[in-house]
Amino acid sequence: MSESIKGKVAAITGAASGIGFACARALIEQGVKVVLVDRAEDRLAKCCAELGPNALPLQLDLLKPAEVSTQLLPKILDLAGGLDIFHANAGAYIGGEIVNGNPDDWDRMLNLNINAAFRTVHAVLPHMVAQKSGDIIFTSSVAGVVPVVWEPIYTASKFAVQAFVATTRRQVAKHGVRVGAVAPGPVVTALLDDWPKAKMDEALASGSLMQPVEVADAVVFMLTRPRNVTIRDLVILPNSVDL
Repeated sequence: MSESIKGKVAAITGAASGIGFACARALIEQGVKVVLVDRAEDRLAKCCAELGPNALPLQLDLLKPAEVSTQLLPKILDLAGGLDIFHANAGAYIGGEIVNGNPDDWDRMLNLNINAAFRTVHAVLPHMVAQKSGDIIFTSSVAGVVPVVWEPIYTASKFAVQAFVATTRRQVAKHGVRVGAVAPGPVVTALLDDWPKAKMDEALASGSLMQPVEVADAVVFMLTRPRNVTIRDLVILPNSVDL
């Protein structure tokens, strides 16, 4: 049996495109007020105009640690008046051979996928602990469960996310806060912009890519479980992906 999340307040990072935007739309359809957090101010304005009055824009650069630690939670509370659901969705993707990789690019991705994501949770968690209720969702990846040979650095970042989810969940469950991760296979988002065109065309033709809305549906399922149930890891894959 599902529970209503109507009237709750959510914040989603990386919400101006892809999975984040699809999740914002899905939660608003459930009656949730959503703060869309992204660094792209113009895209945020367009997204919120499309989603309506329950979509609230918050421009913030997650790669500026001081801003995350001091501004994220106060600005969410100022905009929306509360916080019940936090979705650490923002991330970057790098694939390819290690021998041909650029460690400077790796650093930026690792900072966003790991350090910034963990810092955002650190910023909002005291609020949820104090109110003795809340949900934290990470956008992870099947690459955090099964090592994917063509994306070792990305895989490493998502293994870190999975470890954080599993351990933090056990720390904060006593406070009424649930922590879980949705771990999709390949999704049509900007993260795949560096895929070779031939690989993208082949994946689309074979049905081995999902759409962001399918991830959003999974997130809604996680959030609407009875409070005594935590979906810690929800892996969703296109049928043609054999992992």
